[in-house]
Amino acid sequence: MQAVVFTDYKTFPSLQEVDKPSPGPGEVLLKVAGAGACHSDVSIYSHFEEGQPGAQKPGFVLGHETSGWVEAVGDGVSGFEVGDAYLVYGPIGCGHCAACSRGQDTYCENVASTPYMGIGLGRDGGMAEYVSVPARNLVPLGDSDAVTAAPLADAALTPYHAVKLALPNLAGGGRYALVVGLGGLGQIAVQILTAITGATVIATDMKPEAMEKAAAAGAITVPGGPDQAARIREITGGKGVDAAFDFVGVTPTIELARSVMAQGSRLTVVGIAGGTAEWSFFTTPYESVITNTYWGTIEELHEVVALYRDGKIAPEVERFALADALDAYTKMEAGELTARAVVVPHGA
Repeated sequence: MQAVVFTDYKTFPSLQEVDKPSPGPGEVLLKVAGAGACHSDVSIYSHFEEGQPGAQKPGFVLGHETSGWVEAVGDGVSGFEVGDAYLVYGPIGCGHCAACSRGQDTYCENVASTPYMGIGLGRDGGMAEYVSVPARNLVPLGDSDAVTAAPLADAALTPYHAVKLALPNLAGGGRYALVVGLGGLGQIAVQILTAITGATVIATDMKPEAMEKAAAAGAITVPGGPDQAARIREITGGKGVDAAFDFVGVTPTIELARSVMAQGSRLTVVGIAGGTAEWSFFTTPYESVITNTYWGTIEELHEVVALYRDGKIAPEVERFALADALDAYTKMEAGELTARAVVVPHGA
């Protein structure tokens, strides 16, 4: 079968012929419906070096945002019908520590001794015609569009986890949430905030077309510029926002969010661009928190799929044939995509 393979550090992936996988004990073989191309993939093949924390040893098939239809099951697996559609939960921890027992494989306590981080992250992923995954990692999609669902595995789960942790800050009337950065994750964050909170959602980005999409989803938008922070504070009546989510993560975006926080607020930095925050007792609102999050739990992915099946959230996707998968990565790196790239191995 064809697959997009990460062959070496600092090396663009290649489209190769590889063996079709067989499901092992406790695993399910999926015929891939869709595989999302994520900026984390770019980090894998372009940024990381051997031995660096987070680096995954080559080679393996990329693709940690995957959906598909059951093709076959391995020994010890029951309850799955051939042809049924599922979304794949990507992280794989040790399976027996406290974090993994909560379904929080992303924070596995034994990550240093596990052979890989997840499906498409050290272990063969879904950027292929078929993928084999642990049965535990499958979330049913029912009759929903399986191709469009693929990015939910990361581009929706990651902001959902961040928003869910901030719900105490957004409970009650007169609450404000800020979304900084309106790429794929930021756009879905606006949808999630609108769907599960009563907060007024403020969204900001440098791209007018991105803000138009956020406004259509219910956000009040603020363009970049020297009065950006002042305009955000004005919307909140001067008090600042109760929860902010930075999906960029460079120092200027962190500082923007930090500068408009209310007392007792929560700033979650989700973007991994490596920015830093400055803290001082007299310039930081009392009892406010700056934190970060990574991905989410499998329980939360079930909740994300429920929102998707109910029509509350809908990722915008651009479909690519598997033969054109490398073009998807090239366009993503060049900033030429206006939606999440989803590779469709078996035709759109």
